[in-house]
Amino acid sequence: MAKRGVFITLEGPEGAGKSTHGRRLAAWLKRQGYNVLFTREPGGTAIGQRLRKILLDRKSGAIDPFVEFCLYEASRAILVRRVIAPALKSGRIVLVDRFQDSTWVYQGWAGGIDLKLIELLGNSAMAGCRPDLTILLDLPVRQGLARVRHPNRMEAKPITFHEKVRAGYRVLARREPKRFRVIRADQPMRRVQETIRQAVKNVL
Repeated sequence: MAKRGVFITLEGPEGAGKSTHGRRLAAWLKRQGYNVLFTREPGGTAIGQRLRKILLDRKSGAIDPFVEFCLYEASRAILVRRVIAPALKSGRIVLVDRFQDSTWVYQGWAGGIDLKLIELLGNSAMAGCRPDLTILLDLPVRQGLARVRHPNRMEAKPITFHEKVRAGYRVLARREPKRFRVIRADQPMRRVQETIRQAVKNVL
């Protein structure tokens, strides 16, 4: 794809500010004249939004880990094929709040699903759309959870689970240092956003 755009994902534990910084980054890029698409996972499509409600609504109760994993990959597969891949093919900058790394960390590293299985099905779901840059917003778990006002089903999991999530992200960042840019999210918001913008400038 000669005109392929730039694919950037935002990752991190709960309360790290991914959504807020993603929206601010998208607005800043648009002011610079870039054609930007900002979306999220799960979600981004009509079916994805329905799956998001099932996965995050506390009324859903306990969901078998394998079923949970499959639902996330299903939402991802639809988003990639209907939204992300076409946008990249047209040369746009695509920003996504969570992507395959979240599944590897939440359902795999912390949730117990076989990591090889996650990578195998994840490769099919991504259909060749791999991030050029992943911004990992990192902060202490208790500090992040304290920012969450109304915990959803994932946010309400035990703190031991969230500690594993943070550790899993660090493992991924060490495995792929060229793709990941780890940024402390416990700094003032303006400083965090400036650091994110500089990382993005380096790949544009």
